[in-house]
Amino acid sequence: MRTILTLGLPIIGSHLGQMAIGVTDTMMLGWYGAHELAAVTLGATLLHLLFLVGSGFAWAVMPLVATFNAEGDETSLRRATRMGLWLSLAFAAIVLPVLMLSEPILRLLGQGEALAASGALYLRIAGWGIIPMLSVMVIKSYLSALEHTRPVLWIILISALLNGLINWAFIFGNWGAPELGIAGAAWASNVTQLFTLICVVAYARLRLPEHDIFRRLWKVDIEMMARVFRLGWPIGLTTLSEAGLFSASVVMMGWLGTIPLAAHGIVVQLASVTFMVHMGLSNVATVRAGNALGWRDADYMARGAWVVTALSLGFAAMTIAAFLLIPHALMRLFLDPGEPAIGQILELGTYLLIAAALFQLVDGAQVIALGLLRGVQDTTVPMIMAAFSYWGVGLPLSYVLGFMLEMGGFGVWLGLAGGLGCACVALMGRFWFAVLPRLSRALV
Repeated sequence: MRTILTLGLPIIGSHLGQMAIGVTDTMMLGWYGAHELAAVTLGATLLHLLFLVGSGFAWAVMPLVATFNAEGDETSLRRATRMGLWLSLAFAAIVLPVLMLSEPILRLLGQGEALAASGALYLRIAGWGIIPMLSVMVIKSYLSALEHTRPVLWIILISALLNGLINWAFIFGNWGAPELGIAGAAWASNVTQLFTLICVVAYARLRLPEHDIFRRLWKVDIEMMARVFRLGWPIGLTTLSEAGLFSASVVMMGWLGTIPLAAHGIVVQLASVTFMVHMGLSNVATVRAGNALGWRDADYMARGAWVVTALSLGFAAMTIAAFLLIPHALMRLFLDPGEPAIGQILELGTYLLIAAALFQLVDGAQVIALGLLRGVQDTTVPMIMAAFSYWGVGLPLSYVLGFMLEMGGFGVWLGLAGGLGCACVALMGRFWFAVLPRLSRALV
């Protein structure tokens, strides 16, 4: 447990720091204007969805590097990281035209002319940031697999602070800077991502010169590229399918009206913060399972899996208590006391937090299971299981409960809980009753 927390707490902190960058953008643009906030939310959603798909190759680097490091294979470790960068940059090159020419796409999605134009303006600038964003993800995965997590945490925290300062200057025109509004937020994002990339690359070169991961970066390695690709594309689609489920829930809550959508947005923010803890523990599970695979130690793998699952369940229990006991205090953090509809939002949000509390246990457990399975390089079947759970169970159940049975927002969230619960049972079952027994026999 001590070993897992030593590795996990900085990873959790870096996830929360990364999330703070998005929260800062939202808050500052909200102060600037409602139209600007809506436009950047629209553009950032498209950028984030494409980023999630491309980040699958970066996530694939983590278990590979952990296993190669345990085996003492520095050559393969370097090859995997380098090909992770190649695939990430290739993906960025493919989607960049979509980001540069996004206005027709946003209009096809039913957005108004002014909103689509402003969202496209943001993406024409911020879209270039997908190149450093995906590169940072690869280097972070490499460093996390080698348990160099504290420096990454400090880099992310400094980046979050830098992003806030640049936003303050260029969105509003403070400190003698030009007032750029949406464009200022986009430039702040790009500068922040580039700064983060320079820092993680510098750290990797200075602290781990023996790996020399950038040596012959231009040289293609078809064999390792295929291995990273096979492992990475299912991870990207799995992440996208879960994000897509919650995006679909936003649409359904919008059908119910402004008040339900506002309450939903607050509860999603709260659930997202708690999810970052489980995500950090999932990353630890990936690294530890990858180590155990390299050491050929199934007992170590099982012990680590039990401990990381127990930590996730323990944190979920605390979250459930908070959601049930102090719902109004949590939601008021996101509301102006003078908001005319605050009473209605708090009332509905309380019910949504009850549903969110129901899925805390299963949401944490399913992402832990995904981390364990990624650590042993099992990603394709889990992708199918997760996609079916999210879209074959969760989404239809949300619609049936929310609209056909007229349970409203509470029903939509119960459906989300059902989908995540299905994923939890399927993925945990696969690891404990299929993958781990098979590995235990193979690693003897």
